[in-house]
Amino acid sequence: MVMRIMAATSLVTLLTFAIWAQRGQAPAGAPAAPAITGSEVAAMIAKSPSDKNALGQRMLQLGTYNVNMEHRVMGQAAAVHEKEAELFYVIDGAGTIVTGGKLVEEKRTNDANLSGTSIQGGVSKRISKGDWIMVPEGVPHQIPTVEGALTVMSLHLPR
Repeated sequence: MVMRIMAATSLVTLLTFAIWAQRGQAPAGAPAAPAITGSEVAAMIAKSPSDKNALGQRMLQLGTYNVNMEHRVMGQAAAVHEKEAELFYVIDGAGTIVTGGKLVEEKRTNDANLSGTSIQGGVSKRISKGDWIMVPEGVPHQIPTVEGALTVMSLHLPR
């Protein structure tokens, strides 16, 4: 009986040390943490055209997650992402976002996304610098109006 207790204690101790030794270590070949500085973001904004929207400018990438900058000077079509949520952060400027409701003149753009000319029955909200907006998957959304210029960070969050 004493031998069994000693063997079990030794095994638990050995496993504890093995687990402890692995904690905090990145797997071999793991990428470094991507980062972007405020001055790099400012340079991206400065390079954005003033007469048309510049969408999908890659800021960061990690695996399937892409952080994009969208610089808008005018409204854009409505969208629904059927398999992912979308997080927006307003870097600069102001505009209006409409969420919910139903797409008008709905068209399939690919196997997981729909677009429309506008949204019927949605909720409008003014957004400005510093605001965060989380759009759940399957929810129509659109930024139909922009007050001068609007720069947002967009992160799609797949299921």
